[in-house]
Amino acid sequence: MRRLDYSILGCNVLSQSGEIDILAQDKDTLVLVEVKTKSSNRLGSPEDMVDWKKRQKLIRLAQEVSQRFPEYPVRIDVVAIIEDKVSHIINAVEDER
Repeated sequence: MRRLDYSILGCNVLSQSGEIDILAQDKDTLVLVEVKTKSSNRLGSPEDMVDWKKRQKLIRLAQEVSQRFPEYPVRIDVVAIIEDKVSHIINAVEDER
């Protein structure tokens, strides 16, 4: 995995809609990073844990961030960790409305 030059703006950031695991900046884009960790793939992968309900919550969080900082585009990434393997899914959740 290549090293990403994100600036971490905050961890476990609370808002009206919930909690953002990591709020980061990638160049001119604000990135909400959802982190999912599992000890095995036996019952599905970590990224499978980002179901429809979680996606809707992440979209609401992104909308709040966008309203607060309208000058920046906002993106949602997912970091999935299983044992010693890390997967970074860029733009993993999109608002399809």
